[in-house]
Amino acid sequence: MKLFMRIFSAEILKWRKTKIYQLILLSPIISMASAVSGEFDMSDNRWLNTYVAMIFTHGTLFLPMVTGVFAGYLCRYEHLDGGWKQMLTLPIHRSHLYFVKFTTIMLLIAIMQLLLLPGLFLAGTIKGITDPIPYELLLRGITGGWIATFPLVALQLWVSSAWKSFAAPMAINVIFTIPSILAVNSETYGPIYPWAQPFLAMLPFSEQGGIFFFSVQTLVLVIFGSFLLFYIGGLRMFTRRIY
Repeated sequence: MKLFMRIFSAEILKWRKTKIYQLILLSPIISMASAVSGEFDMSDNRWLNTYVAMIFTHGTLFLPMVTGVFAGYLCRYEHLDGGWKQMLTLPIHRSHLYFVKFTTIMLLIAIMQLLLLPGLFLAGTIKGITDPIPYELLLRGITGGWIATFPLVALQLWVSSAWKSFAAPMAINVIFTIPSILAVNSETYGPIYPWAQPFLAMLPFSEQGGIFFFSVQTLVLVIFGSFLLFYIGGLRMFTRRIY
């Protein structure tokens, strides 16, 4: 367990050598700016309308995209100068190393999700919103959006650990992220398209009786189903590959 925590701490230290800090702040800042300039007319509560304006930019574009950026950055150092060989000499199973990488990326995304709240409150203050703040709905949406990134992170970690090129995983992410803008408006493809789930999971008007803003079928089949497929596939590749 101590070695596990040391490796996790080493992953966190790598943040200092990258632009991850700026990337964590980028989406909340841009999303806040878009919310200040306008809002959706979907609720009697202006906080929710402003929140939807934020997550439209964040959930359909930045959140799916940044999963690939985080995965690429956290695997980039291991691809350089024999980093994988050095790490794999440690007395810890490859599956644990892979899990540490995945956990680190999910932690980064959790931080970015939480930063949406101060951005929303600042946008609402600038706009002079006096409606009651729906804390429960906001927290459920932010948590649901984080859960919906599980399969995207699993896929990006698979690709980033397999390919040395930083551009290749990003290209794949862009190819699948752009259609999500159209998929979120489709009743046919939206519920089954993994890249559309972060936005749909954060949208506080699509509750179907579950804890978060997606149905149990979507949670089990689309999110957890695709997560298991991508994570197990990436883990099998990682444990068998010779670096």
